[in-house]
Order: sequence, then structure tokens, then C-alpha cells
Amino acid sequence: MKAMLVDDESLALMQLSKMLKEIAGIEVVGEYLDPLLAIEAAGQLQPDVVFLDIHMPEILGLKAAELLQEICPAAEIVFITAYDDYAVQAFELNALDYVLKPLQRERLAKTVQRLMMSAQAGRKEEEAGRPMLIRCLQTLQFEPPGVEPETLKWRTSKAQELFSYLLHHRGQLVRKGVLLDLLWPDFDLAKAMTHLYTTIYQVRQDLKRAGADVRIRSLGVQDGYILDTAQVRIDVEEWEKGIRQLAAVSKDNYRAHQRLLDMYRGDYFADSGYLWAENERQRLRMLWLQHAQLLGEFYIKEGMPAEAITVYHRVQQQYPYFEESYFALMKLYDVLEERTAVEEQYKNLVQLLEQELDASPSNRIAEWYENWKRLGPGSSGPVRKTNRSV
Repeated sequence: MKAMLVDDESLALMQLSKMLKEIAGIEVVGEYLDPLLAIEAAGQLQPDVVFLDIHMPEILGLKAAELLQEICPAAEIVFITAYDDYAVQAFELNALDYVLKPLQRERLAKTVQRLMMSAQAGRKEEEAGRPMLIRCLQTLQFEPPGVEPETLKWRTSKAQELFSYLLHHRGQLVRKGVLLDLLWPDFDLAKAMTHLYTTIYQVRQDLKRAGADVRIRSLGVQDGYILDTAQVRIDVEEWEKGIRQLAAVSKDNYRAHQRLLDMYRGDYFADSGYLWAENERQRLRMLWLQHAQLLGEFYIKEGMPAEAITVYHRVQQQYPYFEESYFALMKLYDVLEERTAVEEQYKNLVQLLEQELDASPSNRIAEWYENWKRLGPGSSGPVRKTNRSV
């Protein structure tokens, strides 16, 4: 494992170098008192790990770490500090890797061991060549093919939201000022920038542990970040692309339409409830509802009431205030001569609207129900029953 050392104190740098050279498996490829020179050399050296002093006069260690990771995205960063209080506040709270001065051989050896284990795990995943699916519908998850989706244990909630926001704007420049206003609106600029650099580092480390081939590119000191997702799949992209490309529901493709309906596991970032995602959440929700209605209408037309009932119950479960799902089920149960089920659907709708919205069913639905009670079962017309299933 190739290591680069950066510390503006010459004695501390010599001590760190000596200790690391005594640890098997570590090759010190560069020692720098000037962090700017280290950043310049990093592109050629491509270290696996950088031991970086957090307090340096030329440039803040967190900023140096960001620039180094931009040049060497695969490199691990280990922060070194002589300030215990600062370390506890800035690193332990956020679970970043750090080593306190004065350096202790045993502590340093444990850090190296952990780094090597992480590197071995990363190589195995890289060799496996597993493309990653990132799920945004309902819950943010990472899913290699053939493996159950995993909800990543982010180091902080800010790290998760920062990544989610970059993912939402993938391929676009997100300016640092926007992120500061979103995540740390009440902090002064210096403190907010420190938290931003720390959190960007956290996100990169979390993505690395997840095996996600996603890169956060930094564009200048004052600009911002771009999330590159070219090497991964994203469920919401694949779902909407399928909806747009698939022809109208027919006997030839209704199963593909059903798979797309099932693929929508929930609303966009629903579990997190980010306000900045609400417009996109609403747009995708309406697209899914439209698709569900078209599929349900196809099943009714083709005499497949059981399949239609399943679709409308799914709509009702997902969006209980959508009146049309109750109305569709009332008419379907009427055709199947299940009087109690019709009454139950209407009763559920009335109670929901009264209790939650202080409202009543639309006139169209209320009038249909009154006519149905007067005319009796079967007033919705025949639906041909078949044995076909999805």
C-alpha cells in the first residue's frame, strides 16, 4: 500500500515516516511539508492512503483532503492532529479516521490494518465487476445484481442528504453556496465550509464502502460539485424510461406494464421526505397513477377483474385519498355481485374524507352509489371473467 505523508512539522513528519516504514505492507512514496506540493505530486504518485495533518498554515487539512481525493479518488485519508478536543468534535462525532499526536505505534498499526482490510474488500468488489443499482423510490438503497438491496449506514444524516441532493441533480453543477444554504443555513461561513468539506469526505468514504462506482467531482474552490453516475443504474431513470418507451397496454405487452407498475415501490425519496424533492416526487407519483389507471382499465376491458382489483387496491394502498380507486373497485365488485364489498368501499371512502379532510365523495360517485342501491347489483354492466393471470 503506497502512502503519502503531509505534515508542516518536520519532526512529526520524520517520526510518522519512521513508524510507517516499520509496518509491513506500507511503502512511503512521498513526504511533504508543503501541502500544495503534495497536491501537485499526488496525480503522479497515486497513493493508496494519505496521512494528512489537519492544521497547516497554507491550507486547511479538510480542503487539502478534498483536493487530494479529486486527484486520487481511490485514496484513503487519515487525518493527524495534536488537538484532542478538536479531533473529538470534528472527527469522532462524524466517525472520520484520525490519529492523535503524539503518535503511538500500536494505534498507527491498527489504522494501517483497517486500511488494508478495506483495500482488500474494495479489490474483491472491483474484480467481481458488479454494476450497481441505486434505488430512490421509497428508500435510498444500493443493490448489486443478484444481491438484496442494502440501506447504507451513512455516517451522518447530513451526508445522506448531501448525496441525495447531488443524486437528484446528477450530471449538473451544484454550487457550494446552495449546499451551505440547504444543510447549514445558520452557521457562519467558515464553520459551514468546514462541515461541507467534512461531509463530502464522509460521502466519498460511504460510497467507497458500498462499492458504488460513483464519483463526486469538485470544480474549483469557489464553484461546486458534480455527481457522475455514468457507471451505475438508477431505478427511477429505468422506471420512467420504461414507461415512456413501452407502447400502449395490449395483450402483447401487459405483463411488461405490470412489471413496471410493481417496480414503483414507493414515492421518490419518500422515507426521507426531503422538501427539495417534492416537485419531482409529485411528478413521478402522477405518472405512476396514470399508468396504473391505464393498466386497470385494460384489465377491465379484457375481462380480467381479479387483476384489475389487484391494481386498484395497490393504488388505494399507495394513495388512500385517490377517490378513483374506490370508485373503480365499487364498480368491479358490483359486476362480481359482491354487494358487501361495494358498500365497504363506499363506507371507507366516506369515513376517510370526513375524518381526514372534512369533505364528502364527489357528486359523481355519490350519485352512482345511490343509483346502485336503488337499481340493485349488476348495474355497472358485464365484465367477462377469464382465467388469465398476470
